[in-house]
Amino acid sequence: MPHLLYGLYEKRVAKALRSRPLPRHVGVILDGNRRWAKSFGEPAAHGHRRGADRIEEFLGWSEDLGIEVVTLWMLSTDNLSRGADELDALLTIIEDAVADLARSRRWRLRVVGRLDLLPEDFAARLRAAQAETDDVEGLQVNVAIGYGGRHEIADAVRAFLTERAEAGDSLAEVAASIDVDHIGQHLYTRGQPDPELVIRTSGEQRLSGFLLWQSANSEFYFCEAYWPDFRRVDYLRALRAYSQRERRLGR
Repeated sequence: MPHLLYGLYEKRVAKALRSRPLPRHVGVILDGNRRWAKSFGEPAAHGHRRGADRIEEFLGWSEDLGIEVVTLWMLSTDNLSRGADELDALLTIIEDAVADLARSRRWRLRVVGRLDLLPEDFAARLRAAQAETDDVEGLQVNVAIGYGGRHEIADAVRAFLTERAEAGDSLAEVAASIDVDHIGQHLYTRGQPDPELVIRTSGEQRLSGFLLWQSANSEFYFCEAYWPDFRRVDYLRALRAYSQRERRLGR
């Protein structure tokens, strides 16, 4: 479709959203960087770099739309098994992207994931970038790095058990009283609303462990575009699809 027609179509979709409910929290699986690069005969690192360049633009769109929280899945625990050359390049790209987000001081960052599985110096720089934005208000941005949904739930249970043990409770007492709220209070995203909308790019239609606990009532939108090609109109389409769904939530 010619660029002019896309522009008109984008404005039409955006206008239709003005009177419709939008999610407070959007989760995004940034998928397809390697396949995007391969389609151009480029190495994987080229795709990862282009994908990283898309992040700030996406957050600007979210800010303009009034989204409160965005969670970006940048590196999974499964990704840690990739070849050393690709993984080293990917970690460098992620570190640069997170540092750039912190330096902009436009958004409040929270690094979520198993940082203990990552190189110690890399994890330390991520924590420092997060600390730079502790006083920033506005859009909250979770960068999921070394993240796995099962790992998060295990960490939440472990934190809860440790807390109760330090309070002097026996295992039997904990088992008798544990509730879903106790787990929720120890998740990486504690204190934030659960994502109402989860977007995955690249055409894959699975969660792969992303926000397993938090996405129990999420709407899912699977986009054919690879992440480096993800446009504002693609985002608006996802939000339109969300706004058209009837969210009864069991009621």
